[in-house]
Amino acid sequence: MALKALNLMAGADTALPLLCDLIKSDTAFSSEVLKIANSPLVAFSKNVTSVLQASMLLGFRRLRSVVITVGLKSYLSGSFSPAMQACWQHSVACALIAERAAKLSSLDKDFAYTAGVMHDIGRVALAASMPKAYARIMESTPERPQDLLVAERELCGIDHCAAGRTLVSAWGLPEVFLEITSRHHELGGPGRGSSSIVPPCCLLADSLGFGLVPFRSPRPYSEVIAAFPEPARKAFPAEGDQLAADISQALNVLESN
Repeated sequence: MALKALNLMAGADTALPLLCDLIKSDTAFSSEVLKIANSPLVAFSKNVTSVLQASMLLGFRRLRSVVITVGLKSYLSGSFSPAMQACWQHSVACALIAERAAKLSSLDKDFAYTAGVMHDIGRVALAASMPKAYARIMESTPERPQDLLVAERELCGIDHCAAGRTLVSAWGLPEVFLEITSRHHELGGPGRGSSSIVPPCCLLADSLGFGLVPFRSPRPYSEVIAAFPEPARKAFPAEGDQLAADISQALNVLESN
């Protein structure tokens, strides 16, 4: 269902009824969407009692990002190993950071959120399909994110960037996700628009403690913030503790629903 929702991304707002009907077709899925719509993350002034109401209040793009979050959570449900939980928390942290940065950069904040959730889907797939190998990767003590890619290739035969690109192609998702999933460790890469802020968001999530493993030489918060476009830097507090606390609070809300 999440894949079908992603494939509706290329549509205009007139695709909202299609997305709404898609959600309503699955009781468990629609229930999860309603829980988030009624959570502090959205903070509507009145209770949301139906998927139709949620779709009208949230709008197409925001509803789409909620559906992707629910889809990832549903995929991980029942297999929340340490590796899977780390993947989930990192992906959502990156999404929340991307959404915040996009607001002050005249970028599509809802697409930025979706890009953040999706950027590490290759890692989620590796952790799910090769749990023993990925448990060994988590026991490593890498110096920087690129070292994890090397460990993945050695133990899994493929790194999560290549795995993400393969999945996007196999699932027939919009081409923009090819770059998001395969090049999110490349600061200053050729990405444009909302996808261009994913690499620094990924790095910032790691810096705040929402990474797969602690790095021996993590980049300082102030240095990572400097990698964002000038307008986006104003979206973040001077110290990282407050931002980390905000993300933790949002994760607690999502994980409790």
